[in-house]
Amino acid sequence: MNQPGIAEVIIVGGGLAGLSAAIYLGRAKRNTLVIDAGKSMARWEPKVENYLGFPNSISGEELLRRAHLQTRRYRIHFKRDSIIRGKVADGRFLLRGQKGSYLCQRLLLATGIFHIPPNIPGVTPCLGHSMFFCKDCDGFRVQGKTIAVYGWSNEAVDYALGMLFYSSCVLILTDGHAPRWDKRHARWLREYSIPIYPQPIANVVRRGRQIRAMQLTDGSRIAVDALFTTRGDIYFNKLARQLGARIDSEGEIEVDLNMKTTVHGLYAAGCVTPANCQMIIAAGQGATAAQAINRDLFEESLITHSLQRFRTQRLRSARTRPASSLKGRA
Repeated sequence: MNQPGIAEVIIVGGGLAGLSAAIYLGRAKRNTLVIDAGKSMARWEPKVENYLGFPNSISGEELLRRAHLQTRRYRIHFKRDSIIRGKVADGRFLLRGQKGSYLCQRLLLATGIFHIPPNIPGVTPCLGHSMFFCKDCDGFRVQGKTIAVYGWSNEAVDYALGMLFYSSCVLILTDGHAPRWDKRHARWLREYSIPIYPQPIANVVRRGRQIRAMQLTDGSRIAVDALFTTRGDIYFNKLARQLGARIDSEGEIEVDLNMKTTVHGLYAAGCVTPANCQMIIAAGQGATAAQAINRDLFEESLITHSLQRFRTQRLRSARTRPASSLKGRA
């Protein structure tokens, strides 16, 4: 299976989950192709402080660069393409991309998600510097600052409550939207004295990439140092749906502990699954999926006797016994 577009294993997605899986599969001597559209969310993170082994932090872009360098040791093949559709035929996966067609025995979806940014004019340059998506990743970075949570759902309230561990000054901006949190969350807001600003946001006041304030349409200006948004996520699960995998109510691909989906031979890892969307968790899931795929292919090789055919060829063409050092011994 060394033809272009044909591999034992194809990984769709070149983020940390996909690259971690590729390294493990390469080390297992599996013919592996990574099809990457270049949309990893890791590229958005200018400063990652919670990835093991980097005490002084590292950017998501640099993590990806180093992971790519690491894959080169294991003859991993890469293709820049976007997969449009896929199907299962005769136990194999057929994929159609914008640039080509692909065929594999096992398929790993590491397609990830897209965090929906807040609809605030001028806030985009602040992404990863003073505007964030994840309290678990970045709450520690904003200790003691004035923290605004953008949203109008239960999740927005949960975020605001969680931020109380990092700051005494936490508020919610609903940007003109009617609150959709339930009575219990409304009670918590009152109990913990979290202020709510319901007016639409006219603009962000910033200095470079640092947010200074939110300008509201009523003319008021709210001093803010950090903004966390809770508008939700888009899960890139279209290919999984086409292949018949089960998707949960949130849009995440359902997997078991080995990252297997409900379709035989189809695996998923990283933020497109129900896992907490953290880079180090995505990398770990990629490794777990790769080991499960390798074991699956190995067990299949025993059933189909393909390992026996491989061994027979080796017996004919390579030395299969160690050199003896006992010559002349009685």
